[in-house]
Amino acid sequence: MPVTVVLGAQWGDEGKAKVIDLLAAQHTHVVRYQGGHNAGHTIVVGSERYALQLIPSGVLYPHVVPVIANGVVVDLPTLFREIDNLQHRGVDCSRLRVSSRAHLIFPWHQALDALYEAARGDALIGTTLKGIGPAYADKARRIGMRVGDVLDPGAFATMVMAQAEAHNVEIKALGGDALDGSQIVAEFATLAARLVPYVEDTVDLLHEALDRGDKLLLEGAQATFLDIDHGTYPFVTSSNPTAGGACTGTGIGPRYLSRIVGISKIYATRVGSGPFATELTGELGDKLVEIGREFGTVTGRRRRCGWLDCVMLRKAVRINSLTELALTKLDVLDTFSEIKVCTAYDAQGNPKYATLPGWLTDIGGANTKAALPEHARALIALVEREVGVPVSIVGTGAERESYVMWQ
Repeated sequence: MPVTVVLGAQWGDEGKAKVIDLLAAQHTHVVRYQGGHNAGHTIVVGSERYALQLIPSGVLYPHVVPVIANGVVVDLPTLFREIDNLQHRGVDCSRLRVSSRAHLIFPWHQALDALYEAARGDALIGTTLKGIGPAYADKARRIGMRVGDVLDPGAFATMVMAQAEAHNVEIKALGGDALDGSQIVAEFATLAARLVPYVEDTVDLLHEALDRGDKLLLEGAQATFLDIDHGTYPFVTSSNPTAGGACTGTGIGPRYLSRIVGISKIYATRVGSGPFATELTGELGDKLVEIGREFGTVTGRRRRCGWLDCVMLRKAVRINSLTELALTKLDVLDTFSEIKVCTAYDAQGNPKYATLPGWLTDIGGANTKAALPEHARALIALVEREVGVPVSIVGTGAERESYVMWQ
């Protein structure tokens, strides 16, 4: 199976990094294909905790080539903070490759992001204010700057100044303070020079790897229902986290995609505004937040929590052609005497639930099916029946080794 795609089947924060880290051991390249530094992936290795925003999770394996592909928007200050932090902790980042076609984020994108959100008043989208949307907007308007532009320092500096001046017109019109173009040029000249050794035509790189018979893992950020086309619009991200986005975001055609793994928590969460049919706003929701430590890796914002929605998961299977599911955070439900799963909606759009008994015992770190209580196994069996694809991996704790291979 030459290409595996791993993506979120809910609204993000499903624990993708842990599954990617597990699967990366069998792959030569781990490729981030969309999004930007608005997405946080956390991996726990022993006593070490790695919170990544841009660099693919596979960087922790010495044999893996981590790739930031063309579908990503790249914030250079964040990228180099991440590189410096990882290298300080003994992780070699020299293998990292960044697509010459990936677009760059600049301070004007972040300024505009904040101004647009403020202008919405009470109708907030819930953006992370990282400049992701405005950067993708410039890409669609065909005025964006790309990673490959840093290879010509003189032309790059001229472009940065021109873009700063053009965007300042809009910033001032929206009531913001104009940015110092000269300061931005100086800052990004230094960053650009540092980026040059990482720049590559990653489409050629990945296809040459496929020609050698290498195995690639494509890593999605955010999730299916944050997809700009298929998500709960307008409360979505500005890219395509779905399996189709893996193709356009890497330049790898769909016939190479042989395994598509959807990640879902055993309950549901989302950050920011937007519909959430199974949301729990009372004591049970607070309990999920507390036990599951449901706060954003990037923003620190409290996540909204609720019961698992299998109607959503069935749609995620269709949109992505999922071959399997990986379920995470099963251990978070250890102390729940009763567990609900949405299996349908009524005519008014209200969720209809199947109710199962909880197992009321600690399963943290369990590594085999036999180590899981009968009621836990029954919950997973219910999900498989409702969703129509097999569960392949079950997460039983935050640590790297806390999982059960289900198939």
